Amino acid sequence: MSELFDAVDALVASRSTLPPPAERKRLRAAHGLTIDEVATALKVRRATVSGWESGKTEPRPPERDAYARLLAQLAELYPAAAATVSAAEVPATFTAVPAPAEARPLSTGPAPEAADMTATENTQSSTTPAPAAAAPAAAPGPAPTTRPTSTSRRPGAKKAAPAATSAGAPVGETDPRFENGPLAVVDVEDGKVLAYCVGGLVLDVPAKSLPSLVDWTLKEAKLGQPKLSGPGRLADPLIVLTAAACERYGLPVGLTEEERIAGRIPEGHKVIKQLTRADWQLTKRGFGPWARIYRPAQGSDRQCVQLCIPSWNALDPRFWGAAGQLPPAELARVLGAYAARVMTPRGSTAVTGLELMTALHPPTYAVRDEETGVMRRADGKTPGSLGVDPVDCAPCEAPDGHPLLADLPRFHVRGPEEKLFEEAYDWARPLTDDECLRSHLVGLDVNMAFAAGANGLVVGLGEHTHVKNPVFDPKLPGSWLVDLSHVDLSRVKVGKEWAELDGALLPSPFTPKGDRPTGPAWYATPTIAYAQELGYDVTPTEAYVRYENGRYLDGWYARLRDAYLATMADLGVDADLTPEDFLAAMDGYKGRDPQMAIVVSAVKATVKGGLGKLRERPRGEGWTSGERWRALERPTWRPDIRAAVISRTRINLHRKMVKHAAFTGQYPVAILSDCVVYAVDGESPLDFLPYREGKPLPGGFKLGVNPGLVKHEGTQTTLWGEGAREQHKAPELNLARYIKDGTFTDKDNGE
Repeated sequence: MSELFDAVDALVASRSTLPPPAERKRLRAAHGLTIDEVATALKVRRATVSGWESGKTEPRPPERDAYARLLAQLAELYPAAAATVSAAEVPATFTAVPAPAEARPLSTGPAPEAADMTATENTQSSTTPAPAAAAPAAAPGPAPTTRPTSTSRRPGAKKAAPAATSAGAPVGETDPRFENGPLAVVDVEDGKVLAYCVGGLVLDVPAKSLPSLVDWTLKEAKLGQPKLSGPGRLADPLIVLTAAACERYGLPVGLTEEERIAGRIPEGHKVIKQLTRADWQLTKRGFGPWARIYRPAQGSDRQCVQLCIPSWNALDPRFWGAAGQLPPAELARVLGAYAARVMTPRGSTAVTGLELMTALHPPTYAVRDEETGVMRRADGKTPGSLGVDPVDCAPCEAPDGHPLLADLPRFHVRGPEEKLFEEAYDWARPLTDDECLRSHLVGLDVNMAFAAGANGLVVGLGEHTHVKNPVFDPKLPGSWLVDLSHVDLSRVKVGKEWAELDGALLPSPFTPKGDRPTGPAWYATPTIAYAQELGYDVTPTEAYVRYENGRYLDGWYARLRDAYLATMADLGVDADLTPEDFLAAMDGYKGRDPQMAIVVSAVKATVKGGLGKLRERPRGEGWTSGERWRALERPTWRPDIRAAVISRTRINLHRKMVKHAAFTGQYPVAILSDCVVYAVDGESPLDFLPYREGKPLPGGFKLGVNPGLVKHEGTQTTLWGEGAREQHKAPELNLARYIKDGTFTDKDNGE
């Protein structure tokens, strides 16, 4: 009889009721469980649990009964929040409680409740908080926002509900041209080619070859993204090819060493020949990890598809983490979130950062010809943009090897009086006797420091003008030759009052190494303006200034800021947390939703990479010193803008250190880029940051998630630091490089 009962129990278990795939994922995340933990408990593979949560597969006995039991217990602990709109009525991209379109970043999943976000921008200081969207409130635990997934495959471009929205589109609206989102990850399963879109939608792909895949993408897939600016252009659809899809369409799964160095497959490859026969073209960079396939535009009809091939290292692990190894549905979620909040990737994060600048300030616009009635490109450039033609930098702004320097002797090394050298800090000093008695070294890291440095910054938009003996104007962007060696950090103005400091314990704000200038040198406008702020006169002898200027990077900063804050909110780190709650929320935040943590990393890399691209150096190309290289032909090759942002970022950090020193008597012992280290008694930033009744020192360091505010980078003992310096026989070893985890490598651990 017991055997019969067991058989009946097994029969019932085989039909155990399970919640929808999206709910399964929500419940697991609400309890802080990882996929690996669930897989270990149920004695199945990680991919199996991932398939259950994506809806691609369903559990079978005996695991089904155990999985149902787990979900039932979690459902009791974390009941779904009541919603005023049914799930079927809400597109997957939006939250159930809508907020004003212009004030709310797009969500990557169905958070049952979320607070409205009002985006504010501080034009005077990079430290003013900008409120972010609230973290998901579906459960008491730190549940990340997730997207529902679909168990069914849709033929062609049909779908049950919109899965993506245009950037800036009103909540509840989707551009019908791009109703399937900005991108798709194409994979092959059981002999069928499938396209995984954002929101869990899966499309059947009928294409048998790469040219037909491009045709299908443009004609049937309904992929793409609306333009970010009025005179801009629509985003081209992005197709991500998995290794299996590469094999299906005749592409190599990986690149050979020769192909990797060249950055492309040979022009004689059979797939390139197929594209050529079908009248498709490739850009000058050829068929590489990020390939652009197009036909010349016919009027306003643009035909272009971007390909991304992760197995060719398109998603660099330094910036995208493990994204390249994610299953197709999860990769679509990561890239879809990035596309919705930043833009559809156009290449590496650096390339995308630069493309975002152009997308927000298109160089030109279309006008209707009065005689023919045909739309044509307007004469001149769009106001506020960099235009369509590149401009030469000033000689002092030119990097070594630039054609402007071709007449210099071959081995000539330019000094500060010949070369603008605005770079981030890399400075350290020995500890004082008093600091050696402190228990710990505590590192602070400035959130999105370079983005904050770009906020409200006036930069040149056109050509420079050479001026002799100019009167310094802090509102005029440019490069100035001036002697700042007379600035004494022992006596400076802090606000309107003079303060006496120990200048020997502070780095100079005028050089990346923190050395005091010894004579005339070239500086960007923010650096000299800071010398005036400290209470000292400046008298330039020469300058290259730009009378055509504007706040070109404001929109770029705002979009990346909102992307960062919205994604951090998904990870449970809100902008309105108290200092104590902020530190607690930052502890292990990446583990709450590793996929959204990848998006955070990519957003930060977009900032740094985009600014770096403003002074891109030759990349092979058979270049020799003194010749022009490809990047110089871009209007966005602007080393002066990069220098101004870095200058302002370094000055912002120095201003905080001066105010902190004037108020507390504490001085930094090491700085690396946006990370600063103090020797203190205590292990937490709250042990030495001067908070009074929850309020920070005005203009000093403030804990928080907003760009320009700081987070805890790491804590090590003072004995660790002194021991490391003794071991490396380097009294000024930069401990900021290793403060995060205490591991000594040559790699910068700062963000």
